[in-house]
Amino acid sequence: MHGPSAKTHTDGSYLRKNPTWHAEDANHKAKDIITLLARNGLRPKTVCEVGCGSGGILDLLSREFEVSAQFTGYDISEQALALCRLREKKNLHFILGDFPEEGARFDLVLAIDVLEHVEDYMGFLRRLRSIGTHKIFRIPLNLSVQSVLCKSRPILRARESYGHLHYFTKETALATLKDAGYKITDSFHSFSPISTEALGWKRSLLKSMKKAFFALDREWVARLLDGFSLMVLAE
Repeated sequence: MHGPSAKTHTDGSYLRKNPTWHAEDANHKAKDIITLLARNGLRPKTVCEVGCGSGGILDLLSREFEVSAQFTGYDISEQALALCRLREKKNLHFILGDFPEEGARFDLVLAIDVLEHVEDYMGFLRRLRSIGTHKIFRIPLNLSVQSVLCKSRPILRARESYGHLHYFTKETALATLKDAGYKITDSFHSFSPISTEALGWKRSLLKSMKKAFFALDREWVARLLDGFSLMVLAE
């Protein structure tokens, strides 16, 4: 990863804005990954996560699969790796770097909330293709009617707070993967069930409404409202 987003992840500014490195999101992200794998009858023995952050997702996955499975996380941030080290064990290891060493190969490669941060995201995707049999992506759907029209500027907030450089709809996300040579095996919309306790009443109400609408029609609510992501299994 290179560019402005990489700089914020390595110079300490991302940690200052996001002190938990989103560890609180690991549970529902891991559940979505497990759902994708189960729906497609996959039980990987070697798993790599590029841009592993706090390491929480791999930690949860390593508990889900048999002990013989091996998990390796990579991240360019020393601050993130310091959080990861607390989770290391016999079948779970973390390495400082943006990518596995040349020639490495895994049954499954994860890129969870990573693509939107990478300046050369097409080059990143082409490079990622060669290191895994199956890949799972989680891609925020930052482009919606709400995000474009809302005066609170959620797109710029995603850029300023989280370092998002690219913004996707479902269609552009899938087209990007196909253009990079991927075959899409499965996909579904995801909505983060984060607690609303720390939000103001207006944002809490909006989040509750989003959850209700999401249960009715995932496709259309993700087009209309902000806060959804796309889970993708690809080869």
